[in-house]
Amino acid sequence: MNQQPDQYFIEKAMHGDTRAFGVLVERYQDYIFTIVYRMLKVREEAEEVAQDVFLKAFEALPGFRGDAKFSSWLYRIAYRKTLDRIRKNSRFSTSELIEEITEDDTEKLENGLEIMLQEERSEIIQNCILKLPEQESAIITLFYFEEQSVKEIAAITGLTQDNIKVKLYRSRKALFSLLKKYMQAEIPEENGKAI
Repeated sequence: MNQQPDQYFIEKAMHGDTRAFGVLVERYQDYIFTIVYRMLKVREEAEEVAQDVFLKAFEALPGFRGDAKFSSWLYRIAYRKTLDRIRKNSRFSTSELIEEITEDDTEKLENGLEIMLQEERSEIIQNCILKLPEQESAIITLFYFEEQSVKEIAAITGLTQDNIKVKLYRSRKALFSLLKKYMQAEIPEENGKAI
């Protein structure tokens, strides 16, 4: 039964089948939690918001028209619910100081991301993504990990596609800067000089 497409479960859930909605929750709970957690950076808050996302999705399900993929619709709810929580909770800060890097570094970033996405480096990347401001963290997650297109991310966030492209570019630069700092900290030093 779980191998059916989303639409199968959506239609059943719209007719009151809560088990069908449960299958959709199982399918997307990890993805939703990841996006929310990367924006909030506090596990307990992220768990609570992720639950709210699925409650809101269940309530709003009759309004799902299928214009976008179900996952995009769900990500949009998650993104907005998370922004609402951030606005309500003053503990969360969006300020990050990010150093400027050259165009050469941007090319290195593209190559570096491909190499670092290997399993043994994923924890480093996850930790660096958590250091990005909430919106940038979400955009990086949606683009690289959830493989959403710029158009889909624009629909989720309510931003224009051009704005997403700019934010994606800046987010990659910021992520590279964080990764670069991390890698420099990991290089052993001898007599004050990197070896």
